[in-house]
Parts: sequence; C-alpha cells; structure tokens
Amino acid sequence: MSEINKKDGPIAVTGASGYIGSRIVEDLVGQGYEVHACVRDASNVKKVDHLVKLGKDAHNCDVQLFEGDLFKKGSYDDAFSGCISVIHAGATVGFNRETPQEVYDGCFTENEHVVESVKKSGSVKRFVFTSSFAAVAHPRPEGYVFSEKDWCGDNVEAYKGAWTEENISKNRDIAYAMAKANTEKMIYKMAEDDGNFEAISINPLHVIGPLMTENHNQFFSWQYFIWQLLQGNNFGSLEGKQVRSDRMLWNMVDVRDVAKAHRIAAESSNAKNGSRFILSATDHSGELFTWELQAKLKDLFPEIKTIGGERMEDNKPIKPTYDSPRSYCQKAIQELGLLTYSIDETLRETGESYKKLGLL
Repeated sequence: MSEINKKDGPIAVTGASGYIGSRIVEDLVGQGYEVHACVRDASNVKKVDHLVKLGKDAHNCDVQLFEGDLFKKGSYDDAFSGCISVIHAGATVGFNRETPQEVYDGCFTENEHVVESVKKSGSVKRFVFTSSFAAVAHPRPEGYVFSEKDWCGDNVEAYKGAWTEENISKNRDIAYAMAKANTEKMIYKMAEDDGNFEAISINPLHVIGPLMTENHNQFFSWQYFIWQLLQGNNFGSLEGKQVRSDRMLWNMVDVRDVAKAHRIAAESSNAKNGSRFILSATDHSGELFTWELQAKLKDLFPEIKTIGGERMEDNKPIKPTYDSPRSYCQKAIQELGLLTYSIDETLRETGESYKKLGLL
C-alpha cells in the first residue's frame, strides 16, 4: 500500500495554473497539504496570481511556485524533490492551436521524463495522472455504458482504418486519445518496474464548473461552450460560424469533483497501481442533450433573455442526437468515497463565475 497523507510531505501539481490544476491546488490546500505548484512561467501574473493567493489564504500550509516545462527533460526534478505524491495535470491539449503532433507529444512522448523525475525524487509514493475519457471511449451502439474496463483502442475495426499511428499527425482527436491511453499504459509499467511508487489515472469526461480566472475560459473547452450558450449562441457556433455539430449528449462533471478525485485517489487504500477512475455524470441528471441543457440553463438563469442551444422546430430538436457517451463515476464514488456536486449547483456556479469575472 502506498497511500499518502498530509503529514508525509508536500504534493507537486503540474499544470497548476490550468482549469483543473488550479482546483487541484485549491483542494489540496483546503486539506492542509503543502503544494509545489508547477507552472511554465512563474512571472505570468495573469496565470499564477490566484495560486499565490491560495497560499496566502491558507492556514498551516503553503503553495510554492516552481517552473517546469513538459518539453524539457529534468525540469521537474527540483519541484518533485521531497514530495510524497505528484499529480500530473499538465498537458498540451490543443486549446492553444497546437498541431495534432504537438498534442500527442505533449500528452505522451514528453511524459516519460516526467516519470523519470518522479523516480529520481526517491520520495514519491503515488503518481496520479490526469488522463481523459478519450482514453476510454470507442465506437459502440447507442446507450452503451462505458466503464474503466474500456479502452479507446478497443473495437478498432469500427474506426474503418483511421485508428493508426500514421494518423496521429493528421487528426487531433486520434492524437489525443492515443496519447492519453499510451501514457496510462506506460506509467503503470514504469511504476511496476520501479517498485517504489504506484501510478493511478483519473479519466474526466465533459468537465465544467466555476472558473477561478479569466485564463480558464480556454477556447473550445467545455466551459467555454457553456459560456457561449449563456451568451445566446447555439452550441458549436463561434463568431457566427458553425464549427461543430450543435447536437450532442453532454455528460457533465464538476471541475471541483475532478480535482478532489485526484487527491483522494492518492490517499486511498482502495487504489493501487493501474487503477483508473472515470469522472463523469453522477447519474442521469448529469446527462443532457443540448436542447435539455438549454432548458436547464433557462430555468437556472431566468434573467438572461436568450440562451443558446440547438436548432429546433415546434420546440423539438430538428432530428435526434446520437445517444452517447453514457458513463457514470460510480467507481470513484464507491471506492474513493467521492461526494459530488449536483448538476444544478455546477451549472449555476459556472454561470455565476463568468459574471464575477465580468465575462457575462
């Protein structure tokens, strides 16, 4: 057993200034942990001020900023030194217009030397990796319920020849899914071979929830599209252009639940090397088609005159939406003891955070 607690030492968090990473730091500080917050540029006030404030507001704990770069070998050595756990939330996900190859490299190729820094520390017992539901999902019939036993590389024949390494440089979605799945398998093997630490993965689906800074309103993220709906834009429509389908099944989880799951996975005696935990809807209430999400937002924000959704006729969708992905975070609830926010709380507080930041 390699479970940890706050008396054992600090926890390092990569990608600490990001949407999920910031909430991980907040959760850890709230539980009394010392945190080594790893960021690309500690002098970028817009991206780190909220982390500094978390440290100042904390009682009996501290947030120390460390600079680290996924693409520089050894850059996390100092940050991981003396830490009992590393939560690796840093990644290149494509929100900043990276190429598919850069997404793959930032989500897989460069992760090997992150684990090398873990091994070099000699103190880390638990390595918790922010994977993705993309590492789980694969073509299945409508209504299929995905679980932690599923992998994106399953049912390859249904990809009709697209699921190949040659397509990594051409297709961002394939690059991202392959990178996350390959990293999971790599870290479990590296941990097993090393014997001194365990590797665990968290696999979030459609992550939404309150933003801490304007920087968290990342282009093309799920919270970004909630913002678009609250501004009266139909889903998938950006600057008057339809950039993706306006119909989908939203399977939503609160960013604060995702953050908490990382910590309790590091602490849990039920988790072990190779454990995976999907973070998705708690139950059916968190699974809404776009038109249902629009109706929910109208109820939660009656003061907003126009809320976007999808194209409708006679108050009904123009055509049905493909019923997928269905998945629930039951394993995290049952094995980790995760208590989740209701979907109403999550959506309401997402919108309120946009108001507070002056973006709505």
